[in-house]
Amino acid sequence: MTTDHVDVLIVGAGLSGIGAAAHLVRAARSGDIAPRSYAILERREASGGTWDLFRYPGVRSDSDMFTLGYKFKPWMGEKALADGPSILEYVRETAREYGIEEHIRYGHHVVAADWDSASRQWRVTSVVDGEERVTTADFLWSCSGYYDYDQGHRPAFPGEERFGGTFVHPQHWPEDLEIEGRRFVVIGSGATAVTLVPALAQAGASHVTMLQRSPTYILSMPARDGFAGAVRKVLPSRASYAVTRLKNIGMSTALYQLSQRRPEMVRGFIRKVNTSLLPEG
Repeated sequence: MTTDHVDVLIVGAGLSGIGAAAHLVRAARSGDIAPRSYAILERREASGGTWDLFRYPGVRSDSDMFTLGYKFKPWMGEKALADGPSILEYVRETAREYGIEEHIRYGHHVVAADWDSASRQWRVTSVVDGEERVTTADFLWSCSGYYDYDQGHRPAFPGEERFGGTFVHPQHWPEDLEIEGRRFVVIGSGATAVTLVPALAQAGASHVTMLQRSPTYILSMPARDGFAGAVRKVLPSRASYAVTRLKNIGMSTALYQLSQRRPEMVRGFIRKVNTSLLPEG
C-alpha cells in the first residue's frame, strides 16, 4: 500500500476544490500563511465537477456568476447566468493561473477518512486502479459536492414497465438522444427542470410538460446583468466585479429575508410580474 503526506488534502477538483487550492496559493503568496504542500484527490479523470459531469441540454448556473464565481477572480463573461461550458472554462482557467493542475490526482476514489489522534493526522484511503493508497494530511478539506456520481436519484414509478417511451436522468443524458418531434415530461421544478424545459422546446420537442408536486415561484431575470455592464464602463474589472458582487449578494439576501417575513407580498409580486409577461388571458 502506497502512503504519502501533504499538509492539506482537498477532496474534489470541482469549482469548490479548485477554489480551495487557489485560496491556499494566494494566502501563501501574500505571506498570510507559510507555504503549504497540498494535493487534490479527484475520482473522475477530468476537473470541473458538476460542470464537466452534466451534459443535458441548456445546462447552466442557477445563480449569477458574480456571486457563484470566485471573489478573487472577476467573471468577465457577458452572461450573468452562464452556460455550463463557460463555467467549466472559468474553473479550469483558475487552475491554470494558480498552478493547481499539477496537484490534482485523477482517478482517486476516496473510500475512507480516519483521524489518528496519536499522529494528529488524517489517514485518507483512496482506490486507484483497484489498489488502495493512503494519503496522510494535517488538514482535510472536503469539496466533494452532494451528487451521487454513480447514479442520480431515480425513484421507482408504479407501472413504469408498461411505459413505451424512454426514461432519461439529466445526470446521465445520452449524447445521441433524439429531441426533435418528441414529447417530453420533465419531473420536478428545481434548477435542472427550469433549465431543461425551455432548452427542450428550443431544440424542437413537439411538446414539453413540467410535472411537479408543488408550485415553484419563478422570477424572470435577464441573462445579462445590466448593472454590471454599466459599472464596467466606469470602473476597472476587479472593482466593477466587487461592486456587482456586493449588489447581487445584497439583493439575494434581501429577497430571501422578505420572502421569509412577508411571503404573501412576495408571492403576489412574482405573480404580477409573470402575468405581465403572458399573453392576455
